[in-house]
Amino acid sequence: MSHDHAPGAHCHHDHEHGHVHDHSDPVVDPQYRKVLWWVMLINAAMFFVEIGAGYQSLSKSLLADSLDFAGDAINIALSLFVLTASVPTRAKMSLFKAASMFLFSIWIMGATLWQVYTGDVPKAEIMGIISVLAVVANLLSAWWLYKFREGDSNMMSVWLCARNDAIGNVLVMAAAVGVFFTHNTLPDAIVALVMVAMGLQAATQIARRAWDELQAAKAGA
Repeated sequence: MSHDHAPGAHCHHDHEHGHVHDHSDPVVDPQYRKVLWWVMLINAAMFFVEIGAGYQSLSKSLLADSLDFAGDAINIALSLFVLTASVPTRAKMSLFKAASMFLFSIWIMGATLWQVYTGDVPKAEIMGIISVLAVVANLLSAWWLYKFREGDSNMMSVWLCARNDAIGNVLVMAAAVGVFFTHNTLPDAIVALVMVAMGLQAATQIARRAWDELQAAKAGA
């Protein structure tokens, strides 16, 4: 991923500037590992919170944002658990993640378009409360990760993801305000589709890079 990736885009921690980094060494800083654990747990918790709130409020932008939290939680889990795995193993896990992101994004897109067709209006109050909670969660994660932002590419990208995801959460907050004042589903639908597009783009990039890794590993075998 690049350092100026779109806000809310899902982050992939195996690449920087188009080349592959050596991940043979695990994350060894005890303090950094502890921070990663907490950030992973926060992202996983917010995934379930936003899934539930998305269903309860009929908000598809919350559902789309939950995919962002899930993606970050998985990425951090990979950083913690599989950095010492072989390149083919990491690449296959990345392909699985990309496929999951793609299917989830397509589902959210379909649900969003159906909601626009039916005209069901999301509950702006729930959207607003959860989006504020999401912003706080990402800002807290970014604050914890801030001191590690100058480390290697993985450390830097984890922090950038948390920082930029907070910006993505603001989009959901804006959608909530739009729904509240217009009593229309369109503000929520527009934000959901924007975030779905980001998710599909990220899934495609991850899949391509993982496939290249697999092919390179086979060629070098």
